[in-house]
Amino acid sequence: MMFENLEQLIKTIRERKNSSPDKSYTNKLLNNKNLSVSKVKEEIGELIESVEKNSNKVHEATDVIYHLMVYLEVNNIKIEDVMTELKKRQK
Repeated sequence: MMFENLEQLIKTIRERKNSSPDKSYTNKLLNNKNLSVSKVKEEIGELIESVEKNSNKVHEATDVIYHLMVYLEVNNIKIEDVMTELKKRQK
C-alpha cells in the first residue's frame, strides 16, 4: 500500500503524456527533453545540498523522484523494466 502514491504518479504522468498538451507542469516537462534533463540535474543537486544541510530532505527527495519518473517517461524507459532489473539484482 505504501507505493500507491508512486503508482498513481506514474499513471498520471502517462496520462499527461498521452493527452493533448495542456497547461500542466508535467505536460511541459514531457514535451521538452532539455527541460526534463536539466530539472533532474537541478533537483538532484538540491537534494544533495539539503542532505548536507540536514533540512528539507524529504521535500527535495520528493522532487527528485517526481522529476526522475517524468524523465524516464520522456525517454521511453518503463518503470516496470527498472523494477524487473532491480528484482534480478536481489541475489
